[in-house]
Amino acid sequence: MAWTLRRPAARVVLLDRHGRIFLMQASDPIDPHKEPWWEIPGGGLGPGEDSAAGARRELWEETGFADVEVGPCIWTQHVEFDFAGIHFDSDERIHVAWCPDGGEWNPQHLEALEAAAFEEARWWSLEELLASDEKVLPERLREFLPDVVAGRMPSEPIDISPIDISP
Repeated sequence: MAWTLRRPAARVVLLDRHGRIFLMQASDPIDPHKEPWWEIPGGGLGPGEDSAAGARRELWEETGFADVEVGPCIWTQHVEFDFAGIHFDSDERIHVAWCPDGGEWNPQHLEALEAAAFEEARWWSLEELLASDEKVLPERLREFLPDVVAGRMPSEPIDISPIDISP
């Protein structure tokens, strides 16, 4: 049985001026049988840290992008997942942010497991992402991203937690 880490977290839908989203490819460094996936930047919040500040910090640490405008929390999700032998139970606030000029991935302060997990990163057009069958996180990213790219932000955060389809 894996150890469980319960935590609040902040993640970021990072867009450039062309409406492309920034995603990082990762794999589980402990489980070579788990297929790789593409994910939005983000991670756990520090004690007393609000989600907007955490989102900005995570962007800097995981991408190296400093010239960003962090916007409102547009989505929330509760997710549980196993990564590197740890069971995560995470309440996430997902902000939208803009990095108008895009840029090259240049992580600034990755934790050891992140450095082992992140393999590459790139900007995706909405069309590329929707046409791809690559696994992405959040799981419902493709469902809710088109409105955000079109500039239709929700007035209150939308819960995009994975849908449980088990019987």
